[in-house]
Amino acid sequence: MSSVLAESPAAEDSAGASVTSAAAPFRVIDLFAGCGGLTTGFAASGLFRPVAAVEHDVDAAATYAVNFGEHVHVGDIRDWGTGRVPFAEVVVGGPPCQGFSALGRKDPDDPRNALWREYLRIVARVRPAFFVIENVPPFLRSDQFAMLRAETAEGGLLSGYRLESHLVNATDFGVPQRRKRAVVIGRPQGMGELGSPVPTGATATLADALSDLPPVVTDIDLPSRRMVVNDWDVAGPFSSAELHVTREVSDVWRRRVEAIPPGGNRLDLPVELQLDCWKNYRGAADVMGRLSWHKPSVTIRTEFFKPEKGRYLHPDQHRALTHLEAARLQGFPDSFMWCGSKASIARQIGNAVPPLLAEALARHVGSHLS
Repeated sequence: MSSVLAESPAAEDSAGASVTSAAAPFRVIDLFAGCGGLTTGFAASGLFRPVAAVEHDVDAAATYAVNFGEHVHVGDIRDWGTGRVPFAEVVVGGPPCQGFSALGRKDPDDPRNALWREYLRIVARVRPAFFVIENVPPFLRSDQFAMLRAETAEGGLLSGYRLESHLVNATDFGVPQRRKRAVVIGRPQGMGELGSPVPTGATATLADALSDLPPVVTDIDLPSRRMVVNDWDVAGPFSSAELHVTREVSDVWRRRVEAIPPGGNRLDLPVELQLDCWKNYRGAADVMGRLSWHKPSVTIRTEFFKPEKGRYLHPDQHRALTHLEAARLQGFPDSFMWCGSKASIARQIGNAVPPLLAEALARHVGSHLS
């Protein structure tokens, strides 16, 4: 697919860079970009303009493109960066984490775990001042992270860099969501540690993010609309407001939800409304749980529209979170545009790095650029 690249590693930037941050002094490349959560935060800092991105999922890449420009390469990261690449002061990315995630099989041999090597290959080509890797906390205990650190030795792909790792929680950066993440920062060998990004203020709650939205939601489907992005035909684009949609449910599902009190969960259901697998199992109390107006949400995952997967019920309405509500809990601005089906957009939202966390990271590394 079309990908707008600069003519050499030393080129100034990509012709497809987003006009929304054209005056920013520094450049950023986003690998495994998804819908652009990291890029959203880096651009919002006012310090960075995106010059290239790589994303294999067509819908997510289209979402990125409608928000930041068609400089995104749509396809396998292994096919990008073998020729000409633009220069950037910072490279960011979140290699796939399914092999490390506590919700997955935690298979150390999952082939997706090795994609961090592709990230390193591009860092070695670009030679940015800094690079940032975002992943799940177990990544820092993995063999892959040990191998990543070994590449900083003389002759390694990251020779000339030193790594520092930090555990952060998105709630410390204004995100109305409990989301613990690992952040690895690569810095020049001769520079002292940057340290962890400084928390930005008071904890945001569900009410801070959602109280102004219409509580009653009746729409189920997204509008019928399609467009061509980077030669791909995709559904959309949709405004964030158009994502305030619910799902069609059965009568028994509705009765279950109506029986759950504020702050409650599946343990509050009468026996006749419980699934057989719940009756003799007291764990997983978040299942069919209601969120609280006065607390941050739980981690927004890719199936937030299914309360049977976690604490994703609205605090007082008898429904799951809408896509718009989930996007706000991730910290996306209402001006953000989306492409893809409902399921695809849900994956994009759940997989994204919260933009407010990304903005804090941008300011953190940007303060050390001169």
